[in-house]
Amino acid sequence: MFSLEKITNKEFVSFYIHTSVKEDSITLFGFFTETEKEMFELLISVNGIGHKLALSILSGIQIDELKGAIQSGNSSRLVAIPGIGRKTADRLVLELRTKVDRIIEDGGAEIPFSIKNEAVAALTTLGYNLKVGEKIVRDILSEYPEISIEDLIKKALGLLNR
Repeated sequence: MFSLEKITNKEFVSFYIHTSVKEDSITLFGFFTETEKEMFELLISVNGIGHKLALSILSGIQIDELKGAIQSGNSSRLVAIPGIGRKTADRLVLELRTKVDRIIEDGGAEIPFSIKNEAVAALTTLGYNLKVGEKIVRDILSEYPEISIEDLIKKALGLLNR
């Protein structure tokens, strides 16, 4: 999960907690950012999306990409997430399209959405794993936010082919 990457090598961390109280259990879900917690709570508000699937969704896609896919009605991007079928993706778009506006993205350098998508699409077209491609692209963009799409893809291929 993306949160795990953020807390590696830290001595102390704080989490935003979602508490699930059921008849037979109390379960805590910890999130590194408030945005992750809010998106999790939005996801579990959709009929048919439980805690486990919501965590799987958040592990399979960045929040800004999830938000963009829902807002634009890009069900095919959602179907690429493990555990999400066509009907579930359509339900997510239908029920959350107007609600994801409330999710305020965390601070940090804003990376153009299309550059990330293009680079990841190029890598997956070449046969690389979606999650691995997203992580490599995210890492490169965090280090070189002004990189061109061509250089981004070249750098990603270089890292993937080590």
